[in-house]
Amino acid sequence: MDSIVIRGGNRLVGSVRISGAKNAALPLLAASLLAEGQHRFRNVPELADVATMGRLLRSMGCEVGRADGALQVYVPPPGVLEPIAPYELVKTMRASVLALGPLVARYGKARVSLPGGCAIGARPIDQHIKGLEKLGAEISLEHGYVQARARRLRGARITFDMVTVTGTENLLMAATLAEGTTILENAAREPEVVDLANALRGMGAKIEGAGTDRIVVEGVDALRPADHAVIPDRIEAGTFLVAAAVTQGDVRVENCNADHMKAVVQKLREIGVSIEETDDGLHVRGPERLLPARIETQPYPGFPTDMQAQLMTALAIAEGTSTITENVFENRFMHVLELSRMGADISVNGRTAVVKGVKSLSGAPVMATDLRASASLVLAGLCARGETTVQRVYHLDRGYQAIETKLRALGADIRRVTSNG
Repeated sequence: MDSIVIRGGNRLVGSVRISGAKNAALPLLAASLLAEGQHRFRNVPELADVATMGRLLRSMGCEVGRADGALQVYVPPPGVLEPIAPYELVKTMRASVLALGPLVARYGKARVSLPGGCAIGARPIDQHIKGLEKLGAEISLEHGYVQARARRLRGARITFDMVTVTGTENLLMAATLAEGTTILENAAREPEVVDLANALRGMGAKIEGAGTDRIVVEGVDALRPADHAVIPDRIEAGTFLVAAAVTQGDVRVENCNADHMKAVVQKLREIGVSIEETDDGLHVRGPERLLPARIETQPYPGFPTDMQAQLMTALAIAEGTSTITENVFENRFMHVLELSRMGADISVNGRTAVVKGVKSLSGAPVMATDLRASASLVLAGLCARGETTVQRVYHLDRGYQAIETKLRALGADIRRVTSNG
């Protein structure tokens, strides 16, 4: 099992290019199931979750491979494709549920394993199921699988009980082939939802309102294969902004969309980080000492839950006391114990963490518990005194492409160690 070993204290300087967004690529790959033929997706990151989605599509009968700088997916005719997403392939990846909407919309049936992924809360899929039922699908839960059937889905008005990104994406995809008009209310507004809608429009879908909380879809009889470039990963970009901030660095973060990162940039500026927009991204400079802040995670365009752990690392070495309230997931403070092993002074009461800044962290062996927690521990290692070993970095590989290589190019003393044990 791989570990990442970091000797902290190096100032990060230089340029880093951000990869395509995992959370945009996964629904796009699922969307390929909506149209027979050869799909082409550019700027797809090489990540464990992307590889898992590729294996999932292959298990259904699709052909998936990289060629000419793109990830290409060939989707066979309905009589050849097997609309099943088995537990063995999707137990580690919540995004498996994104196959449900496209399969029942295009093939009239689906059998999809209940999703796994990071252990950061229950994250039920009841909104997906209720929405598909409103579109006319018959759904049952049997032996850990969601089974859905429909001759053809019918347009409906669907109001989400809560903002759900994957729920919005799943029903958006399903609605493209439904008969009539579907209205999604209280829809997620994330850039990844907009990217999916743009790709679907390129496939011939009729969609209005993506990026707002009300999306209107006029169903069509068929879609054509996609040719689409994935947007840059705003969470990876935000992680590198924090890396520069905690190391008093001077880094140009290239190939990122500043418009997608306003809440993160605003909060970093608030804690004393200098950030300037460039033609291709952001130029960030870290101060001698960071300032405290109050953070509350919210659905987009609020502060993203996927950046909460990284900002906690920054606030752990800030001058003064900060508070972080997690409003999206109920179990996303598991990194607190590991940061405390490195000398952080953090206490948790329910959904709020109180972070009392210390002058410095100390290197220690720590264990990643989920994807973003693992990123926060790497950041802590970069600014800590001494050596830090981050174990269970397979979590990290689900969402960051070659993060140690990119950090090393900026001057970090970081390496990956492979153990056969």
